[in-house]
Formats: sequence, structure tokens, C-alpha cells
Amino acid sequence: MNAENARRPGEGLPLEPVLVAADEIGRVAESHLRAERLLARRTAELTAARDAAMGATQAKNSFLSSTSHELRTPLNSILGFAQLLQLSELSEEDSDGVDRILGAGRHLLALINELIDIARIESGDLGLSLEPVLVRPVIEECCQLMAPIAAERSIRIISGGAYPALAAFADRQRLTQVLVNLISNAVKYNHRDGTITVSCAEAGPGQITITVTDTGPGLVPDDLERIFIPFERLGAERSEVEGTGIGLPLAKALTEAMKGQLTVSSVLGRGAAFTVSLTRAPDLIHVPRPSPAPASLAVGPHVPAGAELTILCIEDNPTNVEVVARFLRGRPGARLLSAVSGRAGLDCAVRDAPDIILLDLHLPDLHGDEVLNELKADPATAAISADASRGVIHRLLAGGAFAYLTKPIELAELGELLDTFAARAQDQQAQPAIRTAPA
Repeated sequence: MNAENARRPGEGLPLEPVLVAADEIGRVAESHLRAERLLARRTAELTAARDAAMGATQAKNSFLSSTSHELRTPLNSILGFAQLLQLSELSEEDSDGVDRILGAGRHLLALINELIDIARIESGDLGLSLEPVLVRPVIEECCQLMAPIAAERSIRIISGGAYPALAAFADRQRLTQVLVNLISNAVKYNHRDGTITVSCAEAGPGQITITVTDTGPGLVPDDLERIFIPFERLGAERSEVEGTGIGLPLAKALTEAMKGQLTVSSVLGRGAAFTVSLTRAPDLIHVPRPSPAPASLAVGPHVPAGAELTILCIEDNPTNVEVVARFLRGRPGARLLSAVSGRAGLDCAVRDAPDIILLDLHLPDLHGDEVLNELKADPATAAISADASRGVIHRLLAGGAFAYLTKPIELAELGELLDTFAARAQDQQAQPAIRTAPA
């Protein structure tokens, strides 16, 4: 029996109870059995704790995702109607108030999007497109984007390093998001008249580093890890510095999702340096065209007086339809039709042959992809798609989409799209277009 028991652990089987002998060997066998039972109990406890932690994480991510979606819906109305007011004749005081509403709404929208990103990363649902990306153009783009904000505090942004062909494996959109968050952090926690340096270099075989260095107050050693904890602001919440404590944790998570690493070093009183390390890609001799980003539509001449344009809005949220309707009142010749479901929208498209269709991706009966597939089956139909997710955008564009916008709708972008399409329609026989947007 002892020989049989000796083989059982190697086969992953528990030991069989045996009669304990009174000699030394018997006592050892008894101790072995007790250890086996203790190990089995501890393993069961650890498994239960792991399952509970995974369940809690999934519940948290589901809560964040659903709550963020519910928050975006009223924000569509707030930002939409605020933009309509912005286009109205207002007093200087009222105009300033509307600007403040828009600024606060967009800040809240950015926070919601960051929470959604964190939930997607933790659940493994974040879609990335890792490909060779030229580093220097991304750095220059981010520095130019943040320069006006830095100038308000007389902070200079200096970029350097990175010879033109140096490339890294990354998702260009997400790398831009990481660097914008790091530069924004360097602006907020810098001294007035300070400096921010964004540099890039080769870092040994197969790696490149991008470092954002500021001349702020710096960090004590104990705070170097705490700054990557969500909502941890190291006491800055009691100061005038705006922030939520999400930017740096998100930057770290996105960097790791791109198979990279984000680290920080600091000397108290002499600033901090955040370094993004990424896998190096082969040098790119020919500069690729940058990926399209939301709000990158071509601008055409203003719609000529009397130009007629029929727009079908397939949208189940009446507030969003009302925002579009009020916006179109100021555009002579624009006629708006609406449908609250995919099927009703398809019927209307066949019956009324609109020039442009504004299509919500999340409808009560059909998903926007299904509606788009049926609409593009008509040779007289082209597609315009909108979605904040790069993967979805690429999928819809590959499926025949003409262009895209994102929700909450930026009315200036919608106006540019209508101008461009109407001008093109006057020059040639343009096909109808479809625009889709996430709910």
C-alpha cells in the first residue's frame, strides 16, 4: 500500500488513507497525509479567492462600461444643444457661459472615455493595431497639440532626438494618447515659465524610448509607484490643479497593452521624467500617410444658396434628432427625415432616396452594421461611418463606408460634411452617403 501511495502524487492523485504504523516510518507517513490535506485545502481556498477576484473585476468593468454608456447619452444632449446656443446671437456674458458649459462637458466626456478604456484594458477587450510607426511625427504632433495649453502658463515644449526614419511597433492612435497624457501631466505639475522636453532615442538592441521631462517640483521616492494608481493624486486634489488621477494609470496600461513599459524617475525639486519603452521596428524610409482620425473630414466650399439636400437620420434617441433638426434650420434647402429603427430606416431609404443617411450603430432592432450592409447593396448608396474605436472604423470603411464622425456630434464637422457633399453633388452625379455613429 505504501508503494502504491508513493506513485499517486506523481499521477496527480491524492494519497489513500493507510493504517499508521507506530514506528518512525509511520509517523512520517502520517505527517505526509496531513500536509497533503492542508495543501488541498489551501489550493481550494486560493482557487475560490481567484475566482472571486475575477468575478469582482468583471462586475466592476461591466458596471463602468454600462455606467459610462448611460452618461454619454445625456452628454450628447448637453453638448449638442450647447453648440446650437454657441451658433446663436448671444451677449458676451451668455457666450462665455456657453463656452464654459462646452468646456466642462468635453472634459467630462474625456474622463468617461478614459474610464471606458481602462475597463476595456482590464477585460482584454481593447482592440489595438500594432504596426511600424514613425516616432518623430507622433512626437511633433503631440507637442503642437499641447503647445497652446502650455503657453497659457508660459511653459515651453521642446522636442528633440529621433532621426526621421526611426520607428516603433505601436498603435499610432494609442501612442498619441499616451504622449498627450504625459505632456498634459507635465504641464499641470510644472512651474510657471518652466520647460518640457520630449525626446526619443534608441535604447539598446530592439528598443526605443520616448521621454517626457519636466522642470516641476519632482516626486519623493515613495510616490513613484503611487502615481500609477487610478484616482491617486498625491494630495493635488486639495490644490488648484485640475485632474482626476486617471491619465497616468491609463498611459501605463496603454503602453503595456502595446507590449511596452512606462517608468518614471525624479529628483525632488528638479522635476520628473516619464519614459515610454517600445519595441523597435525597422526604419521607415518612406513616410506613410497618417491614419485618419475623428474630425479629419475634408472641408469643401459652403453650400450654395438653394442647394437641396435630403438627410435621413436613423436614430432612436429623439434628443439627438432634435439637435440635428435645429442645426439644419439654418441651412437653406436641407430637408430632414427620421426613423427610429433600422427596418424603418431601410424602408425610408428605399422610398425617399436621401442624399445622406445619419445612422446610429446601436438601434433597437438591427445593429448599424446590418443596416449598412443592406444599404450598400444598392449601387446608388455609399457609406459614411463614425465610431471612436479604430478597429470598428476600419471595419466599416472596408465595408464601403464613405467617411465617419463620432458622437457626441460636433456640429461644425457635420456642417463641413454637408458642405463638401453638396458641393460635390453640384459638380457630378454624387451617390447617397451614410454616416454611422455609436450610441
